[in-house]
Amino acid sequence: MAQQKRLRNIAHNLKDKASVIAAALSIKRHVSSVRVHVIRATTHALAAPPSDDKIAAVLAVGHGSHLLPRACINALMDRLHHTGSATVALKCLFTLHNVVVKGPFTLKDQLSCYPSYGGHNFLNLSTFRDDSDVESLELSSWVRWYARVLELSLSVSRILGYYLNSSSTSTTQDRKCLVLRNSNADLLYKLECLVVFVEQISHVPESLHLQRNELVYEIVRLVGEDYGSVQGEILVRLEELGNRMEEMEVSELNELAGYLRRLEKSQEKLVLLFVNRRKNNGFWDLIEKTKTKGVKKKEEIEGKWLTVVTTSAAELTRSTNPFLEPGQLSPVPRLSFATVR
Repeated sequence: MAQQKRLRNIAHNLKDKASVIAAALSIKRHVSSVRVHVIRATTHALAAPPSDDKIAAVLAVGHGSHLLPRACINALMDRLHHTGSATVALKCLFTLHNVVVKGPFTLKDQLSCYPSYGGHNFLNLSTFRDDSDVESLELSSWVRWYARVLELSLSVSRILGYYLNSSSTSTTQDRKCLVLRNSNADLLYKLECLVVFVEQISHVPESLHLQRNELVYEIVRLVGEDYGSVQGEILVRLEELGNRMEEMEVSELNELAGYLRRLEKSQEKLVLLFVNRRKNNGFWDLIEKTKTKGVKKKEEIEGKWLTVVTTSAAELTRSTNPFLEPGQLSPVPRLSFATVR
């Protein structure tokens, strides 16, 4: 087994070198250097994630000619969709994630609209499987999970109107102003999108022991930063919905409580995933507090409805039979079918 793995690693190294040479010799000179940077950042070597220098070289492409950003995203997608290696696929996704987190707008724009204004499954890795060995098979589930996380990250960014990791002070203030202007329906719709994103993060593969792998560890770290941003987005909307609760309708309160219950179901898995990194007790406390307040308000409204209905029924009874007490049923006369003689 060890001998087979060694031979496979040698073959992979030779394949990576051959890919670099082929890319460098391409007649399309403006594209060849881009492809070289992409291949060097996404090698088969499992020991570590792409270095900061290799990631920086890919991101620097976004500052060049207007043709290069598209060539860069196309190169990453070609590499991602043509590999059968879980390691290469994870490195491609990790590089794309870095594009989203700290890449220039030109690269983000090309990624967000690939291949045609994105989509819910535009990375197309829901059936990815590398069964070359047991570890690769386990890593395949991480590829599928990570791809879905990235897809939802871009979908949520499109719905919100800005990228999740934008963290300047002015942008934060602008977000709060936007939230204040949102209707209840808009707030609940965006809250649902954020909840779906958190749920996907919680669907992390069972093989959490693979976090000892440096590449997987860095992936979880980067996803953890997105999770922190999403928590902030959820908190802003929960605070605003909490302020509006007195005027909310029962259907809206039901919807809100449903989303918060779904979040609570994700808590245990998220704590395991981000153990010793993100406890965020305040976040979960606010979810519980808002859910309890919403359920109480809903029951209060429904209680008032019941009182109104009961009172109306009593008044109707008294108006038709003044000898009955409120709530007392009118006796029904017994019918006789005997023949009248």
